Order: sequence, then C-alpha cells, then structure tokens
Amino acid sequence: MKTSIAFLFLIIAVIVVSALLRSGERPAVQPLEGLPWQVEILPNGETRVFGLIPARSTLDDARGRFGMDMEIAVIAAPNEPGSLEAYSGNVTAGMVTGKIILLADADRDTVARLRQRAIKTEYMDSTTKKFMLHPDDLALAWRAPIAGITFIPAANLDEQTVLRRFGVPNERIRVDDRVEHFLYPEKGLDLALDSKGKEVLQYIAPRQFGRLREPLIKLAPVTTQSP
Repeated sequence: MKTSIAFLFLIIAVIVVSALLRSGERPAVQPLEGLPWQVEILPNGETRVFGLIPARSTLDDARGRFGMDMEIAVIAAPNEPGSLEAYSGNVTAGMVTGKIILLADADRDTVARLRQRAIKTEYMDSTTKKFMLHPDDLALAWRAPIAGITFIPAANLDEQTVLRRFGVPNERIRVDDRVEHFLYPEKGLDLALDSKGKEVLQYIAPRQFGRLREPLIKLAPVTTQSP
C-alpha cells in the first residue's frame, strides 16, 4: 500500500512539473543557506553562521546541524591540559564541503575530569592525543556551549574569491610568506589564506574577537594592512 501511494505522489509531481514547464514557468529555486560567507549579524551584536551562534549554541546543536556521527573528545598537545572539541571530517555548508572543528567553552577542571575518565587514548599525530570520553560523560559534554568554530574547506580559495564572497576585511595581517589573515571583527571571522596549503576559517563571538587578533599581532611583521 505504501509503495502504491508513493508511486501516486511521484506521478502527480511529474504532472505538475511538466505543466509548469509547458506554461513557461519554472519551479521556485530555494536559495542556498549555511554557506561559510553567510554570517548573519544579530541585533544584539552576536552572529549566526552555519545555523549556530558562537558562545550560545551548544555542541549538541552542531551535531543536529551536521550529523549525529560527529565525534567528541578531549584533544591535548604535550604538557597542555587540552580542550573539549567536537569534529567531523566531512560536512557540507550550503554547497561547500570541508572539515569542521568546534571548540567547547569548558573550564579547565571539567576538561581535566573528562580526560581522566576517558576510556581510550589515541595519537592524532606524533604528539597530540585524543581522549575518547566515557559514555557517562557524553551528555554533559554535548551540552557545552560552542566557544569557536573552525571550518577548513575542501576547495582552495584565492584572494579574489575571498574578497568577492566575504567582502573587504577590516584588517589584513600577513604572518609569513605564505599565510595572510583577513579579519572581519564584526562577523567574528578570521580567514587565513594560505598560498601553499588549506584555508582555515575561524568564527568566534564578535565581543571576543581579540582572542583571534592579538596572537596574530605578536606573530606579524611590523606592518599590517587595513582598508
């Protein structure tokens, strides 16, 4: 019975589309949403990107947006306490595919407890470790607010594409001969353009933008470029 009903709806859809095409009308095309350059500035100064609001939305909100197969763990480099992160190696933002990493706003004590109770430890590279959370800790971890969003698009960007899609930045800071940062403080966005590697887009609450900019100033040569 379900198959017959589905087939009937398919026939109706074909008839409707055919009628529209014969009459010269085309079905309405829905605009793409959730693209990396679609940063909505909210009335209170916060921003929304990928359907998420940094410093307000939770890791669980991101999991609902990007898929329940998103992973979560404490990530730690040697001699560092680590951070709680959720991540996925293959997401689609509008029509742009890439990797996404979400940094949780979790205090040091919470991260330390999650790390201590981890059920498994893996090396991500030669030094950085991934601590897989205990099942009893997952609900708490997913409820953590998102402190920052990092998106690494699969396709390479160039300066022309960045300016056309994201607009003219408030400031440009070149940290070496291959990486230049395009800063959009009102959007909470730092876009790192890498002439020899992958671009990295970091989103943060605009009121906290200094956390992204200040380390760049220390790394940068004497001069920076602003419009």
